[in-house]
Amino acid sequence: MAASIAGVFTDDLKHAIESCKILVVGAGGIGCEILKNLVLSGFKDIEIIDLDTIDVSNLNRQFLFQKQHVGKSKAQVARESALSFNPDVNIVAHHDSVMKPEYSVNYFKQFKMVLNALDNRAARNHVNRMCLAADIPLIESGTAGYDGQVELIKKGMTKCYECEPKAAQKTFPGCTIRNTPSEPIHCIVWGKHLFNQLFGEYDADNDVSPDTEDPEAAGSAGESAAKGKANEKGDIERVTTRQWAQQSGYDSSKLFHKLFHDDIDYLLSMHNLWEKRRKPTPLKMDQLPDAVAGSSKDNPAEGLKDQRPWSIVECAQIFSRSLKELKNKFEDLQSKNKDDHLVWDKDDKDAMDFVAACANIRAYIFGIAQKTRFDIKSMAGNIIPAIATTNAIIAGLVVLNSFNVLRDQLESCHSVYCRLKPNHRGQLIVPERGLNPPNEKCYVCRDSPQISVCVDVNKLTVKELEERVLKSLLNMVQPDAVKDSTGDVIISSEEGEMDGIHHKTLAEMGILDGSVLSVDDFVQTYSLKVIVNHREAEHNKPDIELIGDQSKCQPKEEGEKTNGASGDKAAEEEDDLMLIDEINETPSTSDRKRKQDPSEESPASKKLRAAGAVDHDIIVL
Repeated sequence: MAASIAGVFTDDLKHAIESCKILVVGAGGIGCEILKNLVLSGFKDIEIIDLDTIDVSNLNRQFLFQKQHVGKSKAQVARESALSFNPDVNIVAHHDSVMKPEYSVNYFKQFKMVLNALDNRAARNHVNRMCLAADIPLIESGTAGYDGQVELIKKGMTKCYECEPKAAQKTFPGCTIRNTPSEPIHCIVWGKHLFNQLFGEYDADNDVSPDTEDPEAAGSAGESAAKGKANEKGDIERVTTRQWAQQSGYDSSKLFHKLFHDDIDYLLSMHNLWEKRRKPTPLKMDQLPDAVAGSSKDNPAEGLKDQRPWSIVECAQIFSRSLKELKNKFEDLQSKNKDDHLVWDKDDKDAMDFVAACANIRAYIFGIAQKTRFDIKSMAGNIIPAIATTNAIIAGLVVLNSFNVLRDQLESCHSVYCRLKPNHRGQLIVPERGLNPPNEKCYVCRDSPQISVCVDVNKLTVKELEERVLKSLLNMVQPDAVKDSTGDVIISSEEGEMDGIHHKTLAEMGILDGSVLSVDDFVQTYSLKVIVNHREAEHNKPDIELIGDQSKCQPKEEGEKTNGASGDKAAEEEDDLMLIDEINETPSTSDRKRKQDPSEESPASKKLRAAGAVDHDIIVL
């Protein structure tokens, strides 16, 4: 090991390396390289945590894993492989989510520093907040193809991970996905929604195959349904697409005819949609074109299988085969638990084949260029190809920065960028000139964190405030919210405590324009003020907008009438990062909130009362 070789490190650095304790979060492309580098450098006390398991697709760049490890815990196998370099190192591996409450601030405080190698924005935000709360250095890293980045995050010294807004994930209107696709990605999203409609977690808002038994449907489909037989109450029975598919035994011919013929006829009955658009062409399974230009039918021996376009006939065959396999998996799950469902995974062959086949058939119907399975997998999984060399470079820079931390030379930990092409100075690895100071308006690391949220208080419910604002947009795990002016508890992390008010609107709970909520998350040891600003919902504009700069959205005095909108024009999209090769870092919902020590109670908390009844490697550059 490097620390055992005379002259490699100074005595002080050697002692610091051998005596410090390090946490590595993530055991993927970067995480494996970091762990290897730490062990070979002489670090002797390391913990590593990762929720993911090894997939075949990981083997080309995550070199601590081999074929026999597929399906096993990444953290556990990384530990075993790293110990082969130096069996004297103490490595503790956790196959777990770092966002669980047991990995508290006290857990983080035991480490000299944390090295992040995550690909999940929610988990990155969480680790950022935990390190700020524990006041320990965090070395953040990520790669995207040939680009990479390493930066130090230290409370009060540098900007945190959430100081700057992240790139927004591009979203598509539901009507475009269901009715008028114009790009390959629209068809791919449609295929993923169809998978969930048939086999996954049901969400009526994302249904893409219309219910033609709906008398309120547009066009001739609605007229036909309206003539159907009514039940004893005079209502026409509606059968969901999943129920219909199950009743038909997931018959591929029937499903194909419904999805790609009857549903298209249904769309064609909406004549106004096609006045200025190319009309789609319904397909029948026994009358399919045998090839498309450049397809595998034309060139059966050229190129890799996943990188050849499929003919529409081949798509239909793959549709039938994958449908059968998914049916068997789904029925097997339901036999054990009728509420269970499949989860789409780009690395599940049958799930990926199903989406690829459906997307290409739909693209053909709408006159859109078809994509190879390889391209569809990249787009469906939001993947930027991971490059092993970039991972190795970035991991090396992470460990070099860790040496500066151990020397207490934090000012030397400049952010470093790796680039595909040299800059004007001929550099591929480009350091910044100094540390980036904290953003004084950051709602996470500023002295008194606060943020404004612009919503329609007459429409947004308490449950939506919790799920869409606090958890989704503000990345909290188990939030509690209290109305400042009255001390009323609006949201509680105690399971079931506030269920009676979840359906109520903010206005019904007395949360009006200018109301201030004190919100805290005990898991993250994080709290902030949320200023609610009323803004009437407008068509084609987001119904929620977060504004960190208070000068742009000044609150009114408590109690003013909510008869007008306030705040700037909403952003076009919610601030949400496009994930790459995503790891599911969802915390356990069974974990309960710890009771607060009475001695730690703030004056505000003493008067609380219940209101009412109640593939790795992403980078943001």
